Amino acid sequence: MFNWTEKPAQVLQQGGVIAPDERLPWPQTAAMGVQHVIAMFGATVLAPILMGFDPNLAILMSGIGTLIFFLITGGKVPSYLGSSFAFIGVVIAATAYAGKGPNGNIGVALGGIIACGVVYIVIGAIVQAAGTGWIERLMPPVVTGSVVAVIGLNLASIPVKNMASSTFDSWMQAVTFVCVALVAVFTRGMVQRLLILMGLIVASIVYAVLANGLGLGKPMDLSGIAAAAWAGAPAFAAPQFNSSAMLLIAPVAIILVAENLGHIKAVTAMTGRNLDAYMGRAFIGDGVATVVSGFAGGTGVTTYAENIGVMAATKIYSTAVFVLAAAIAIVLGFSPKFGAVIQAIPLPVMGGVSIVVFGLIAAAGAKIWVDNRVDFSDNRNLIVAAVTLVLGTGDFTLKFGGFALGGIGTATFGAILLYALLSRGGQARPMPAATPAPGSH
Repeated sequence: MFNWTEKPAQVLQQGGVIAPDERLPWPQTAAMGVQHVIAMFGATVLAPILMGFDPNLAILMSGIGTLIFFLITGGKVPSYLGSSFAFIGVVIAATAYAGKGPNGNIGVALGGIIACGVVYIVIGAIVQAAGTGWIERLMPPVVTGSVVAVIGLNLASIPVKNMASSTFDSWMQAVTFVCVALVAVFTRGMVQRLLILMGLIVASIVYAVLANGLGLGKPMDLSGIAAAAWAGAPAFAAPQFNSSAMLLIAPVAIILVAENLGHIKAVTAMTGRNLDAYMGRAFIGDGVATVVSGFAGGTGVTTYAENIGVMAATKIYSTAVFVLAAAIAIVLGFSPKFGAVIQAIPLPVMGGVSIVVFGLIAAAGAKIWVDNRVDFSDNRNLIVAAVTLVLGTGDFTLKFGGFALGGIGTATFGAILLYALLSRGGQARPMPAATPAPGSH
């Protein structure tokens, strides 16, 4: 079923394109797989830490999820599935997670993640039958950009308020995001691609020098690394199906749809192969992978832009690469030693990284507006964006009997419904120009 056409290694050296149904010799394919694991590693590990999930299990389920996606799409869509950041806000809200150590209410979050995966599968089935046109009409760029921005803004208070308990911790957060910024701007190549991971490593070294060496803060505890075994099972967890949590988390499916849609369009543009026929199967594959991950105790998953970036840089789109990358991730998932290293990262350093990541999510929403040239002189676009941003950032909550829909949920549904309502009217008119403030130009 998956019989890739082998291209010689010289094609790689000469910069030639490797199509999804082609592959390099297996040693070179394995090397490319390692590169994709490195690309997804930082974000796939960071997301579960921010939600109180086991990072080992998240890595394991990213590998299993990628294989599920590969099978359901028939090996036609090159993509890696990693931990989705779209779940962070709603999971923290549903579980009241404080920001450090294992999440004591993880079962409630898992039930919501499974519900989200089921909704995603249903949407995929509809797309497979009816095409993607209705999604693009329902969620134009002004809606998707607003909702993506809200995900980052809704999370802003977590690192600022909950992940720095002293003045030293606050300064370490600042040192951390400066480290990430320096890597992002002044490095090149793969180091720049791994800006979050490299910034985190540098900041952790600085923290160790200041805290462990000079006694300025709580010392890093590395004893868990030495005590951890090299091989062992991750911390599996069972879901609990709480209706309020499910209602809060399930709407994330809408974000995943928009995300996956954009990623597949990007791969289509890069490969020159129209993948629209596989769009519904891609949604279903992503949804099934999320459901499986939820039942095991892992985070929800999504197709990763980081790995699309690697494909763009290497011109290697072979789906065989992702099979090997998934296998490597599964092996890493069964290493408690790896998990202990992650758990040793100081909380203020994670807080500084979180500030960057959440800010990047918000900026990604604005980038959607810019890339799609959203016209904010159109009252409809302006009002939809304005209301959505405040609903999500202010954590606006609506209650329906025993159910509560807050923050990201109200922002997501609000953006979709408000745009649909305003689109039924006549020609949108621009707002009158603002009166310039004294002294402005």
